[in-house]
Amino acid sequence: MGGSVSCCISPGESPKIHRRREVELDECPITTAEDVSEDTGTYLQHISDRELPDELAQESNPSDHPRASTLFLNKSQTDVREKRKSNYLNHMSPGLLTKKYSSCSTIFLDDSTVSQPNLKSTIKCVTLAIYYHIKNRDSNRSVDIFDEKKHPLSRDKVPDDYSVVDPEHKLIYRFIRTLFSSAQLTAECAIVTLVYLERLLTYAEMDICPCNWKRIVLGAILLASKVWDDQAVWNVDYCQILKEMTVEDMNEMERHFLELLQFNINVPGSVYAKYYFDLRSLADDNNLSFPLEPLSNKRAQKLEAISRLCEDKYKDLCKSTMKRSVSVDNMAGIKNSQAVLS
Repeated sequence: MGGSVSCCISPGESPKIHRRREVELDECPITTAEDVSEDTGTYLQHISDRELPDELAQESNPSDHPRASTLFLNKSQTDVREKRKSNYLNHMSPGLLTKKYSSCSTIFLDDSTVSQPNLKSTIKCVTLAIYYHIKNRDSNRSVDIFDEKKHPLSRDKVPDDYSVVDPEHKLIYRFIRTLFSSAQLTAECAIVTLVYLERLLTYAEMDICPCNWKRIVLGAILLASKVWDDQAVWNVDYCQILKEMTVEDMNEMERHFLELLQFNINVPGSVYAKYYFDLRSLADDNNLSFPLEPLSNKRAQKLEAISRLCEDKYKDLCKSTMKRSVSVDNMAGIKNSQAVLS
């Protein structure tokens, strides 16, 4: 601070963003203190000039912005287009023949909502998103701490082709379902896990591939369970699930995961909702149906009660906000009147 031009780059910042800023600084003319007249005073760069534009920020960190498209949905579009093209050429119906549709007399609803997602269906969707990440990856960039051969999860010998053969969807689902079932984690934790996973890939500029997917998924689940659940599962508890893994290895992996995330573990509600609905879109594109049930009178009354409760909470929140703003305005008026009288 105090110089004619200042450029602050955090030590943990992404190299991609650093390079972009260097290009921007090279293209823009530098204004020195001699170029500024004495009337205007010392030149200070405005904070908005140092911040990234919204478009660039969304491109760099899509897991932080509600308007940016999720990475897994983009990765899946290639396969979705191929499936639709194949169905069209083979004259096949894109959907299941047993799919239920609402009518005038019957309305079908699933029990999955943003606040209370269906656990089994959500885990299937998250597994499918990770599968597309691995299958349609750009390269094999990785970090040693996540390499399964250097840090094995079991005493079984790691196959020689462990870094070449892509895991099947069922294998990924079995691994995640075992962790969630043994640790009794919630569906919301699965969505936060996917947010952390994509944030890691973006921040660390790495790929999830056959050699590291298990440890990356484990680290994301470990962190999401601690952030989301009030009574988090301890690292030693995960060692009871993965009996061959040590607590020291688990702690080291967690530290590296947090450092690569730049300790950004905040997940806004808008980002969480975006991932939920994009997972629903992914399920629809892959004919992964959520369990549907006809809307009964009892369930309709329950939904109405929940809606009324949310509406009352929203009204109370608005009232409390208005009261705080009125009290702040009154205090400001009192201070102004005291200043005039004095």
